[in-house]
Amino acid sequence: MISRARGSRSFLLSAVLTRAGQALLRAAPPGGRERWERTNHAGRPVGLYAGPATVLGTAAAAARVHPGAALAVLTAGICGAYDDLAGADDLAGADGPRRGFRARLGALRDGEVTSGAVKLPGISGAALVAGALMRERPADRLPAAVVIAGTAHLVNLVDVRPGRAAAAVLALGAPGLLREGAGGELSAAALGGAAAVLPEDLAERVMLGDTGAHALGAALGAAAVARPRGAELLAHALAVVAAAVHGARVTAWAREL
Repeated sequence: MISRARGSRSFLLSAVLTRAGQALLRAAPPGGRERWERTNHAGRPVGLYAGPATVLGTAAAAARVHPGAALAVLTAGICGAYDDLAGADDLAGADGPRRGFRARLGALRDGEVTSGAVKLPGISGAALVAGALMRERPADRLPAAVVIAGTAHLVNLVDVRPGRAAAAVLALGAPGLLREGAGGELSAAALGGAAAVLPEDLAERVMLGDTGAHALGAALGAAAVARPRGAELLAHALAVVAAAVHGARVTAWAREL
């Protein structure tokens, strides 16, 4: 009962802070409104306010559960923000050839350093630290890092149409609410942020961008890492690796839904 109550508080804290942050950024966007506006796949103007607001709300809720989880969420969000700002071509061209892990590495192999390639070490490094903090067994730490970084990447892969990423987080994270302990609380934190942005995301008034998608994915990955069973952790790691390898197919599937 105590754990369920804590999960409810994590959900509410994440949702309330995300909504409040989004409202504040929309009312007074740092650097001017133009800096925060993008054009979506349908040619409509949308705001990037949801991304940073989701990072702060979800990270604050995660920090109540485990500092390693909060570190992963914050770092993933910051790295995503760099991609949103420095890689505007990647963001605007979600249907283009640069999207996905393999495409980023392919560009790097050809001598082109994209903003997406720059963020990979940041998210991976934070995931390694978070995995080491969240898992006691040394054998679990590398799979834990793979799950956190891989889930952050997975959620970003499906962020190609309004509401896809937030809906994916809600669908993937909902079973975690049935868990006791840190796993359930972190699932609630991820779901709170996703639920807070979903209505306006679906209405095409805001978009998560890489900032929000990576942060929500990292929170969801941290929730999986917080579960005690090593075999389950390894299964999650294999699943996100498979999704990364077939990233183009995952994105195409999300676009067609």
